[in-house]
Amino acid sequence: MKRIINTTDAPAPIGPYSQAVLANGFLYVSGQIPINPATGELTMDSIKSETEQVMRNLNAVLLEAGFEFSDILKTTIFLSDMSLFAEVNDVYGSYFETDFPARETVAVKGLPKGVNVEISVVAYKG
Repeated sequence: MKRIINTTDAPAPIGPYSQAVLANGFLYVSGQIPINPATGELTMDSIKSETEQVMRNLNAVLLEAGFEFSDILKTTIFLSDMSLFAEVNDVYGSYFETDFPARETVAVKGLPKGVNVEISVVAYKG
């Protein structure tokens, strides 16, 4: 059985997808970009502020489903340019203490709304 997860504390989907889907203890969180859910505006002051907003959005979806960052098994980070990796990694790393999730980071030609970072996660609670 699957359950759709949605919260107003994260941006509404901009296409035909859900913020997250919970199935058999696994939470699949769609890629989050730096949209401030309160204003609907992009947070684009710096790559660090973009990443902070993405992580806040992920946190809101995780919390809505009853999960936390320590439950994350795997993340995928999409960047507009690999030169942003170190700054994104600094912000991203501050959300994890130990037992880091598996991860891949890839540079892509473009991201929704022209942002520089998008992150999706898979979490599990057994």
